[in-house]
Amino acid sequence: MTKEYRVVIPDAKYRIIEFVQEDFPGVGFINISLQDFEPKAVFAWHLSIMINLEDMIENRMPSKEERKVIDDFESRLDLLLKGPDTDKPNALFLARITWNETRELMWRIYDPEISNQILQTIIDQKESPREFDYRMDSDEEWKLAEWVLKDHKNQSSPEN
Repeated sequence: MTKEYRVVIPDAKYRIIEFVQEDFPGVGFINISLQDFEPKAVFAWHLSIMINLEDMIENRMPSKEERKVIDDFESRLDLLLKGPDTDKPNALFLARITWNETRELMWRIYDPEISNQILQTIIDQKESPREFDYRMDSDEEWKLAEWVLKDHKNQSSPEN
């Protein structure tokens, strides 16, 4: 018997977090509207894409030009992963973390086969501006999203 869920996709709300890890600064852009999202089991897959950045400035952070390249790629990925039906997306954007010459992008995924096919096509056709690796893990309890969704006190919240 298949369970049925009623899912309401929340409007995205973002919070910027700043942190230091291994003596390097990092910046996160977190979709905090997913903190109380239910039913989590519908988006039971955690997708993490790790992009190797190239044009760096101090503290191993990307230059303005590098951010533009990566931001454009991220926007394209977001559209592809979510799919054409905005009322029933295949992915929910979770976070982007920039730290130590890398950018990690995270989504919660409904159908992992669709997302895997999209990413394999990008890799096979060499459509990425930078090298990247990805992994998709079954994570019904959203354990892999806990760090980014925890309550980050005293952080800024940009307007959408």
